[in-house]
Amino acid sequence: MHQESGRIFVKVVIDRMTCVSCGSCWEACPGLFEQDPDDSFSHIIEKYRINGNIAEGKPPDDLAACAREAADLCPVQIISIQE
Repeated sequence: MHQESGRIFVKVVIDRMTCVSCGSCWEACPGLFEQDPDDSFSHIIEKYRINGNIAEGKPPDDLAACAREAADLCPVQIISIQE
């Protein structure tokens, strides 16, 4: 777990190659996940990406809970939450 100034930072990683485009993540947490228009798989919205990587992101504190919910709801369990 990474802490800075009392905040806990969460890293979200999507295994996009295994994504089935079910939509559960972008429905559970639309502020963090969206469907990629090019391949229909899930990706992290641009402002939360780590180094521009569409499969890795650092959500703000107010999206951490829905990121966990999205990971739990994913039917193929391709979203990992690292604290």
